[in-house]
Amino acid sequence: MKRLFTMFITIAMMGLVLTGCGGSGSKEITAEPAKLAEDLAGTASGDTLSAVSQEILASTYLVDTAKIEDSAAYLGTGATACEAVVIKCTDTDYPAEVKKLFETRVSNQSELYASYNADEVKNLDNAIIKTSGSYAVLCVTNDTESAEKILKEAGF
Repeated sequence: MKRLFTMFITIAMMGLVLTGCGGSGSKEITAEPAKLAEDLAGTASGDTLSAVSQEILASTYLVDTAKIEDSAAYLGTGATACEAVVIKCTDTDYPAEVKKLFETRVSNQSELYASYNADEVKNLDNAIIKTSGSYAVLCVTNDTESAEKILKEAGF
C-alpha cells in the first residue's frame, strides 16, 4: 500500500513537472513585424506615427542590424512619446539585449519628456516591452489595453 501511494505521488509530481516544462502556453509568434508594428501604432492617439527606415531604427534604438531578420518601427512627431517597434532577431538570444536597449530608450525619453511634456511620462511609465522567441517589442501608447490585446492575439 505504501509503495502504491509513493508511486502515485511520484507520477503526479512528474505530471506537474512536465506541465511546467511546456512554457507559458503562448503560441508561436508568426506575425510580420511590419503588420504588428502598424497595428500597435494605430493604438496611439494625439500624434501621427510614421514608419521609419531600418537605419533610423538602428540609430534610435542602437540595435545591431546584423542580428535582425526583420523589423518595423513607427515614431511620432515628438508631440507625444508614442512609438511602436517590432524586431524579429536572427536568433533567440538577441531579444534579451534588445529589451535592455528598449528599457534604456524609455528611461531616456522619460527624462526628456519630464522637462517639457510631463503628461507623456505616464505613457512611458506604462510602456510595453516584451520578448518572445526571436521577437522583441516596444510600444508606448496612450491605449495600452488595446496594444496588449493586439500583442496577445499575436502570441505574446
